[in-house]
Amino acid sequence: MRHHFLLLLFVLQGCLWLPAQISLPRVFSHHMVLQRNGSIPVWGTAPKATQVVVEFANSRVVAKADESGKWMVQLPEHSAGGPYDLTVYDLNDQSSKIVFNDVLIGDVWLASGQSNMEWQVQQAKDADLEIPNANHPAIRFFFVPHEKSLKPESDIKSGSWKICDSSNVKTASAVAYYFSRELQADLNVPIGILQTTWGGTPIEAWTSRDMLLSSPITRQRVMDNDTLTHSHFVKDSLDLIAFWDIVYQIKNDADKTIPLITYDDTKWGELDMPKTMTDWGIAPYEGIVWLRKSVTLPPSFEGTDLTINLGHPEMNYSLYFNGVEICKTIWNANLSHSYPIPKSLVKKGENIIAVRMAALWGGGGFNAPADDMFLTNGSARVGLTGTWKYQKDLEPPIPKIYNYHYYPSYVFNAMIHPVLPYGLKGFIWYQGEANDTAAYHYRTLLPMLISDWRTRWQQGDLPFLYVQLPNYKKQHPQPTESEWAELREAQALTLSVPNTGMACIIDLGDENNIHPINKQDVGHRLALVAKKTAYGMEGVTYGPQFSGFSIKGNCVHIHFNASSSSLAIRGVNALKGFAIAGSDQTFHWATARIQGNDVIVCSEKVTNPVAVRYNWADNPDGNLINAEGLPAIPFRTDKWKGITEK
Repeated sequence: MRHHFLLLLFVLQGCLWLPAQISLPRVFSHHMVLQRNGSIPVWGTAPKATQVVVEFANSRVVAKADESGKWMVQLPEHSAGGPYDLTVYDLNDQSSKIVFNDVLIGDVWLASGQSNMEWQVQQAKDADLEIPNANHPAIRFFFVPHEKSLKPESDIKSGSWKICDSSNVKTASAVAYYFSRELQADLNVPIGILQTTWGGTPIEAWTSRDMLLSSPITRQRVMDNDTLTHSHFVKDSLDLIAFWDIVYQIKNDADKTIPLITYDDTKWGELDMPKTMTDWGIAPYEGIVWLRKSVTLPPSFEGTDLTINLGHPEMNYSLYFNGVEICKTIWNANLSHSYPIPKSLVKKGENIIAVRMAALWGGGGFNAPADDMFLTNGSARVGLTGTWKYQKDLEPPIPKIYNYHYYPSYVFNAMIHPVLPYGLKGFIWYQGEANDTAAYHYRTLLPMLISDWRTRWQQGDLPFLYVQLPNYKKQHPQPTESEWAELREAQALTLSVPNTGMACIIDLGDENNIHPINKQDVGHRLALVAKKTAYGMEGVTYGPQFSGFSIKGNCVHIHFNASSSSLAIRGVNALKGFAIAGSDQTFHWATARIQGNDVIVCSEKVTNPVAVRYNWADNPDGNLINAEGLPAIPFRTDKWKGITEK
């Protein structure tokens, strides 16, 4: 026994004495794409003073690991091509080599942002047609996993490069895929997409701590988080599990009693429906709410199958009719929610409709119009508007979630820093929805991010291309102020930063969906910008761009860039989307007509105009385009203080 113990001890000690191996970050893997026409950074760790050899194509470079075990080489530039092997080993011990196969040389684009950049091909338009045909071996994807960190990380926890095929493309960013598909076809070079995205994240999450500390806009918010530790992340993750368990799983056997006709709801509050929670007259609430509605049906409804239409309720709910569950919906964003009610459940006299609803992030209740809420037997209707009973706190409260990945710099630390300084052609960015309430600050924050990333990549002024926010939310009958319009303006102003480009998609949005499914045209317009900005190709990149104005009498002449192609109108013969104001700053819809490269804007309600706005709304309907069909970029001529300028 003593002999075996000593032998085990010797083996264990020997393991401790073994030198650490050469390693590379996970962003290096089989099937990767390396950036062409420039030196190629390759880096990793090794025991101190190790002579690390990197071989690629016809090149061989040696680096020495420094005191901390870090090493880096710059491979000489290569033209597009492949496949090649990338081999890494210890000059003095070649017994174990790291070999990456099927490596291509081409253009690598880092795709980042929040949910609209993350939105998958399988979630987007025509997925059933696109996915089976997505076999493009010269396109490769790398998906950086969601992660957050208090400090900059040197590597990610998982990931490898994937060849674009009908299997791997499903979960890829739809915008990045359609962007890369067009570039690869037109340039005939391999394209790599380094995708690092996370839905709901503000721009501050993607910016480094040092850069955020340099601005008075963000400095204090960064410093306020200095007391956080990793244990806060752990607790938040556990609370999040409990959060969704309560949302998705009924507690306290509430479904066994509350939906029944015999349940006593006399002490519940009352609401006039349809109404969303913001209009309920209660303090902000997040949790489970139960609603009940007593309905007396006419004799013609008895003994017949019915259909219930709830209009447009909140997305997570369960519906009961006389105590029986009719449906359980999870993230149902359809504009109309209707379900069959079997005649076996329909009773003479009083019938009870009950709804268990998750009120999340300020949502809850039923959206107007009232005509969308009814019961029908196919020929007659019974409305479901009017008085409903409601009660909260009948189930356990959901824990407060801090969503630390929204906090400044934490996503940068875990999802951007670990891939620095992988060779890139440029960046594509789709984000802004999470910053709409502070849109004015985005004028500073987006240029900060661009400068931050370019500085850290140390590859010059890499092209930074981004998507301007689309049209979204309800349309207003009269001109109004808009957070989204101010965010779009901040994005447009960022075009003054050198080597940037913007895809305007003001005509591709969806009133009822913050995630419009047409990602093909978004990718196409980004590709148009890339071909001009990053590749110097000829072609029209933008729709009409405002360049100035002049006032003549009671009309304002809007001038557009001479570089734009001829002005045109989409659809109807009359221009829409123009509003005009006098010195009182009250805007009125205007008539507008094209005259050469100008648009002349007038209104009988404004005799002395001083300002014009175009497509200045959450969900504008302007129809000014150019000959290529690209929409005019929204603009305003005034500099009046906006609603997000503090």
